[in-house]
Amino acid sequence: MKALEARFLSIHSQIAAAATAAGRSPDAVTLVAVSKFHSASSIAALAALGQRDFAENYVQEALSKQEILAHHPLFEQMIWHFTGPIQSNKTRAIATHFSWVHSVDRPKIAERLSAQRPDELPALKIFIEVNLDGESTKSGVTLAQMPEMLALCQRLPRIELVGLMAIPAPTSTDAFVRLAQILAQINANLPAPLPMLSMGMSADFIAAIAAGSTHVRIGTALFGAR
Repeated sequence: MKALEARFLSIHSQIAAAATAAGRSPDAVTLVAVSKFHSASSIAALAALGQRDFAENYVQEALSKQEILAHHPLFEQMIWHFTGPIQSNKTRAIATHFSWVHSVDRPKIAERLSAQRPDELPALKIFIEVNLDGESTKSGVTLAQMPEMLALCQRLPRIELVGLMAIPAPTSTDAFVRLAQILAQINANLPAPLPMLSMGMSADFIAAIAAGSTHVRIGTALFGAR
């Protein structure tokens, strides 16, 4: 517990310092704790320290943890993000059990999430995942596909498009700046600008914040090695 608390406080301190250095408010950056492969008890421990946003990459793992935590006194305050690749047969569970989805990478997924989001829940907040460098091993919308994907996500009901997400190649040192520039270009032609960028993980979140990230997805640096 002491080690987890120390890492939690250190990450928050680093986020605050990076935001301040970039002329931004630390409150403009949300720490999303990537809890995949970590226990429900670790999630509960972080929640007790004040963490509220948790991300999972695998649906069944997430549902199992949510079931374990369902009676935890802080469960209703926990905000669940889905950040992994999305299979078509998992969209109903994602639409039902998560509040945010960072990895919407093709029209079919956006359409299914919209159609399957329960009416009694608030609109599902989504990021479009962008394949910045055209990597064949990664999911994501290409820049050529972006206009069609934007138009689709903005007209679908039950989902709310909030911004862009990317997982850049390790050697792509300017990727965060490029994604921020892409969002700025998109926003120049929208009546209501998209306000968010989901970018930056344990090894590179400082650079992501400097480029304008609003959501950093941190696992190992927060939870420790698995």
